[in-house]
Amino acid sequence: MAGRVIFHIDMNSFYASVEQSHDPSLKGKALAIAGNPKERRGIIVTCSYEARAHGIYTTMQVHEAKRKFPELILLPPNFERYRAASKAMFAILRSYTDLVEPVSIDEGYVDVTDLAMERDAVELAKEIQQRMLSELDLPCSLGIAPNKFLAKTASDMKKPLGITILRKRDIQEKLWHLPVIEMHGIGESTAEKLKRLSILTIGDLATANEGLMKEKMGKNGIRLQMRANGIDDRIVDPDSIYDTKSVGTSTTLPIDETDEAELKAIFRKLSDKVANRLEAKELAGPTVSIQTRSSDWQNRTRSITLKNTVWKADDIFRNAWELFTRHWNGEPLRLVGVTISNVADKGEMTEQLSLFNYQEHAKEEPLLELISKLEAKFGKNVLIKGAKYKKTSYDSKTSFSKDFLDDHDHERK
Repeated sequence: MAGRVIFHIDMNSFYASVEQSHDPSLKGKALAIAGNPKERRGIIVTCSYEARAHGIYTTMQVHEAKRKFPELILLPPNFERYRAASKAMFAILRSYTDLVEPVSIDEGYVDVTDLAMERDAVELAKEIQQRMLSELDLPCSLGIAPNKFLAKTASDMKKPLGITILRKRDIQEKLWHLPVIEMHGIGESTAEKLKRLSILTIGDLATANEGLMKEKMGKNGIRLQMRANGIDDRIVDPDSIYDTKSVGTSTTLPIDETDEAELKAIFRKLSDKVANRLEAKELAGPTVSIQTRSSDWQNRTRSITLKNTVWKADDIFRNAWELFTRHWNGEPLRLVGVTISNVADKGEMTEQLSLFNYQEHAKEEPLLELISKLEAKFGKNVLIKGAKYKKTSYDSKTSFSKDFLDDHDHERK
């Protein structure tokens, strides 16, 4: 792994920049993209740097942003426009090498180790940045480092239009004094756990007792400690984005909701959406999780792992609602979500018989016998049960979601 040169490319204020490129009259103005500006669920998805100068930030509620800066321009998201810009961005990256790993709609890693043997890495980064500007009219920041963690960290150091080099020998000076919450891969929950261990800075994490980290934080603690020391052996894998681990969705509620009937209807809708996405990707999973956020911004997650895998809306809803009613204390909620995790291809998973599915299997018995006879005569896999061609679903209108994978899959073909 020694001597690698990894770029992390992060497009700056991507949605807002795409809108400003599409309509140049918006350039230089405070602009924000919001999910639904007419309701409280209108959360700021992203905003221009001009808006940030007025104290606007991602996840801020629309009404709060407008109160802070009444001249703020609000636009609803145009996902097809962003998807097209993302496809063009990754096409530029792939014009240099096939070792491109998309991470989200607006960021990715590029392994330029071979290119750097013939060209100066900084000059190459400048060329990529300039091409994004001249060909797409979109700004980006780049991090240059010997591994993915440091490259990601570097790209965050200077925005917009930054190019930052971060070497292992630099981390003690540049990173160790920072609070752990600023380290890529650490969220509020993990930071709180580390705080209870008197680990407050990245340097504290890097020099903590390894036995203590393993005992209190498990494998994840050891991994985070290695990152804090600049150690990361992950390769740039163009196929990693196809390894879906979970499928889920959530919604911010227009009011602080306490009505059980209304919440039940919302969980039904969320379960339907998750089922549609699972079906589109031919996936199923055994773990059902729910997420809630209370009116005082307390986030909670509850989950159950079943003996059977689930992918149908009724099964997802039944388990999600049971989880919710078991743990909800009646507090007002502003966000709820449903997720199926540990997913895998349905065709590769076996489903145990249960009270809920034995009749379905019984109905299939004659068909299974016929398939068995045909396979005995003509060989295995002569017939494939169900269409294996995965449908494209645009239910998921998130920042990346797996719905954007089609573009990358088509590029490889």
